[in-house]
Order: sequence, then structure tokens, then C-alpha cells
Amino acid sequence: MSYEVDKDEAEWRASLSAEEYHVLREAGTERPGSSPLEHADDRPYVYSCRGCGAELFETATKFDAQCGWPAFYAPLAEDRVEYVEDRSLGSVRTEVRCARCGSHLGHVFTGEGFATPTDQRYCINGIALRRRDAAPDAS
Repeated sequence: MSYEVDKDEAEWRASLSAEEYHVLREAGTERPGSSPLEHADDRPYVYSCRGCGAELFETATKFDAQCGWPAFYAPLAEDRVEYVEDRSLGSVRTEVRCARCGSHLGHVFTGEGFATPTDQRYCINGIALRRRDAAPDAS
């Protein structure tokens, strides 16, 4: 698959730590409960892809799913992420990748009963994200 951000493996390894590379480029998973981004935020943030900087999620859609990883109920826009069928653990899951660089972010689950508008949980590796203050509203 072709992406807007297209680096070879040497470039990815040079720009990411070993753990970041494992998660983003090898579809690894960080240890549950290890991300400081897991819990609900009290300020408006935007969460971007650690691999390429694409803005993916925001505080307004983040919730505390108590699952061990940051959870969101929707991306900023559907064209910011791509979905790939994942059969790696003997069951069918939906992998979530950054649409700009193809980096693995986590998985999305539906129908778990969370009181969110979408009944979805984007279970995202915190190491795959960078958090920054959201720009103030210009209105």
C-alpha cells in the first residue's frame, strides 16, 4: 500500500525508539497500563501519530474505558485512519492504522456497551500518539 509519508525501514528505525518501532511498524502492543495517556484528560488535546504527525483523535472523544490503553470513541475524521482485518490472535479484530503513514495504532471494537455515541472503543497504544494542546477556537 502507498502512503503520503513513505520512509524505508532504515529511516523509520532512525526516527523512532525501539519500542515505538515495534508498535508502529511491527504492529506490536505496549504493556497495558504503561501509557500516561490512558486516563481521561482535563484539558483539550489533539493526539497525533508519533510516526508522521497526522492529527488523529481529540480529547472530546476520549473516555476512560479502564482497559489499560487510551480509548476514544471516534477519530477526528474517518479519512485519518484506515481499517485492516486482523486475524493474528486466532480471532477477527479490526486493526486501526494511520492513513497518512500506515503506522499501527491499535484496534477498534464495537458493541461492548460503553455509553458513547458510537458504541465503539478505539483502543490505541499511547506510544503511537503524541499529545499537544488543542488550538484555541478562533470564533
